[in-house]
Amino acid sequence: MTKLEQDLVAMLSPAVEMLGFELHGLEFVQAGRHSTLRVYIDHDAGITVDNCADVSRQVSAVLDVEDPITNEYDLEVSSPGVDRPLFKQDHYEKAQGEEVRVRTKLPQDGRRNFKGDLVSVSSDMITLSADGAEHMIMLSNIERANIIAKF
Repeated sequence: MTKLEQDLVAMLSPAVEMLGFELHGLEFVQAGRHSTLRVYIDHDAGITVDNCADVSRQVSAVLDVEDPITNEYDLEVSSPGVDRPLFKQDHYEKAQGEEVRVRTKLPQDGRRNFKGDLVSVSSDMITLSADGAEHMIMLSNIERANIIAKF
């Protein structure tokens, strides 16, 4: 997670929690001149479109006052979905035994993309069983990870 994303989590969590939701995580994606801030919210009872609209208005108001992003961007608020992204250690702990997709920041074992079963989680690393081998990946080296939905 970048410094900006860490700052945004700290800034937006109280506003999301005030509405009764959990800030599952967020991503700030830049593609040339276009940027998108994706905010993922969660709740035990699930998330509706109206929930997303309410949180979007609240988050937008906070961002307008604090103005942490200098360039133009789109704000998207949604549930994590069935292929839920993993941001925090407890997300990884809850996903143990699940099939996950992981992309690392730096190559590990000669590659950056992994797909396999999440075997274990410690305070600073995960163990992934993929392609007949176990890969120990530092949490700090994970660029993106998500559960692979099974239907």
